[in-house]
Amino acid sequence: MDRLTHEGYIDDVFLLKLIRQGDKQAFKYLFDLYFVPLCRFVRIYIGEKQVAEEITLDLFVAIWERKENIEIKISWKSYLFQSAKNRSLNYLRDHERFVSISDWSLHDRAEVDNTVEIKELELLIQEAICALPGRVQEIFKKSRMEYLTNKEISEELNISVKNVEAHITKAIKLIKKYLGDSYTYFW
Repeated sequence: MDRLTHEGYIDDVFLLKLIRQGDKQAFKYLFDLYFVPLCRFVRIYIGEKQVAEEITLDLFVAIWERKENIEIKISWKSYLFQSAKNRSLNYLRDHERFVSISDWSLHDRAEVDNTVEIKELELLIQEAICALPGRVQEIFKKSRMEYLTNKEISEELNISVKNVEAHITKAIKLIKKYLGDSYTYFW
């Protein structure tokens, strides 16, 4: 999808222009990037995975159907998440599933879902760290798990501070790559 990026970044304005023109590849890119995070987000409100997926699919169908007239004020990410929230609240209203002030089960469900997702993310990060090359993994663990400063690591391993910084930067890039697009909203 190199044609959608400029210096490695996705250009929301260009992506909007392509989608308005009916570019299915651009739309697929948007769908692939945001479908899973939006489903998780909608599920916080709805609580049911299948309904959350249906609401998210309906959102993308609506975008495609009115692609020529769609207006993005800030970014695709903010537009999609606000639309998903509105659709979730409409679903709750239309299905008479109100949450009373004394019953914050929606809030409780959000906390449980967040806890599950955080645990899932922690496991994925641990896998990503284990997949790092030897020296990169060693330096990253000393920095993030043993809480050593870059100077302390450089002295212990007899390498320069710049070398330590380069290894940590490489580790973070590799971890992000390992996590993939499903967690881009964390970065």
